[in-house]
Amino acid sequence: MKKYLLISAVALGFVFNSCDDYLDINYDPTAPSEKDLTADLIFPGTEMNLASSYGNYLRIVGGYYSQHFAQAFGTSNYLDYSKFTMSATRSSSLAYRQLNLQVLNNLKTIMSKAEEEEAWGTYLAATVIRAFTYQAMVDCYGELPYTEALDATNPTPKYDDGKTIYEGVLAEIDNALSKVSENDLVCTNFLFPDERASAWIQFANALKLKMLMRMSGVVDVQSKLDALVAEGNFPIDDVALKGCWSDEAGKMSPYYAEEFSTKWGSTQINVIANIALVGTMQTDSYTDPRLAAFCEKNESGNFTGGVSGTNFATTKIYKTGYWCRPKASYDMPVYLITVPEIEFFLAEYYAKKGSHDAAAEHYAAAITASFDEFGVAGAEANIAKNPYDKDNYKKSIGIAKWIALAGTNDYEAWCELRRLDYPTFGDVKGEDIYNVVNDVYSPGLYKPGTLYTPIQYFGELGANKVLERFPYAESSSARNSNAPEFPGYAEPVFWGK
Repeated sequence: MKKYLLISAVALGFVFNSCDDYLDINYDPTAPSEKDLTADLIFPGTEMNLASSYGNYLRIVGGYYSQHFAQAFGTSNYLDYSKFTMSATRSSSLAYRQLNLQVLNNLKTIMSKAEEEEAWGTYLAATVIRAFTYQAMVDCYGELPYTEALDATNPTPKYDDGKTIYEGVLAEIDNALSKVSENDLVCTNFLFPDERASAWIQFANALKLKMLMRMSGVVDVQSKLDALVAEGNFPIDDVALKGCWSDEAGKMSPYYAEEFSTKWGSTQINVIANIALVGTMQTDSYTDPRLAAFCEKNESGNFTGGVSGTNFATTKIYKTGYWCRPKASYDMPVYLITVPEIEFFLAEYYAKKGSHDAAAEHYAAAITASFDEFGVAGAEANIAKNPYDKDNYKKSIGIAKWIALAGTNDYEAWCELRRLDYPTFGDVKGEDIYNVVNDVYSPGLYKPGTLYTPIQYFGELGANKVLERFPYAESSSARNSNAPEFPGYAEPVFWGK
């Protein structure tokens, strides 16, 4: 893996060209003197660390686990993910530590100072990013320290269950919302650099919608959802870190820098599109117009997807240029939550209430918004071909959301397919699609809208199963006597049970 460091927001200081201290290259905002410690100095770097873990590492992992991605010919960097595996060491060093040390710890400082100063706009912004970070971590680890976390004097914090953490951070959001007004100022930040608290209020509501909908299958949150949907104050644009990236080393969008840029001195190709995604978006009778926005064509001008569980190392035919790659650019946004996601959640909300006309409207709005994100025409034809199904709303919403997220947020696609159980596994296995022994690739065997067991797959998980969770991070559990026994890779996190 290419080493991608995006720790200090100084590298991106050009965005805030009126902040002289912030742009002083001899000043390190990650280690300022106590008297100079301000939210304006800490928050942008915190956002960048979130982008590095959530928008890069978790996006890559989610892409393999959702079968949006497969592993390129001859390389092995992410072959373990392609087999549906995860190690306690790997996730610890590339996600858990950064999200705790460079995100949650910084947010704790920001929230403390904002509360002292009654800077409620900044307090809300920090609270929302804190809740977002915990949500992302619960969704992959299941349980982790929360009530006793971030205390340097306690090396053995207890692990809280995911439901407790979800409910805790939702309460934190509600507390912050009760203090803030729409016109309250927010400290220097990349997410909404020209906005006051109003945009953060909408982001908070969207995050609440996502978390409550994830909880809704196992916890009675109907009254909270009813109130939130009735208020209707959600973002009308994607919530994303955008407009802050540059085509220079250290300033590019992190997923692009990791996997596509050669400015770090590496030309290795790892990520290719998966046959599950390509085969669903491209059939004999129809090609989803978004496919050209999501993926590059291969060297022959075709869309071709690789197979999970192999890197084609023994092939004589299907070399690197045979496969198509996901599209990426140095200035691609890091999406935190999108309009299509919000509309899909609303469609599901109404479907659960039996209001299928409203559900169908939001389902159509979600697909239309997905097409609009990429400036692609053809949404109406796509909706007609893949209509909302009131008799199996989870299937129609699940598959449509899985496709839409392939262009913006592969990690959330993995989360949602675990919750909605769609796409589900078909009868064809990876070894049928690509016969390693005979070096024969048969993409026509793949059934659109399904997952498949990788050619090589994690034995502790088994066939026809997607990885449900990460093992507890080594940096958290190895020397913590309060760490629980790992329940197993096939055990869903709380909202998936």
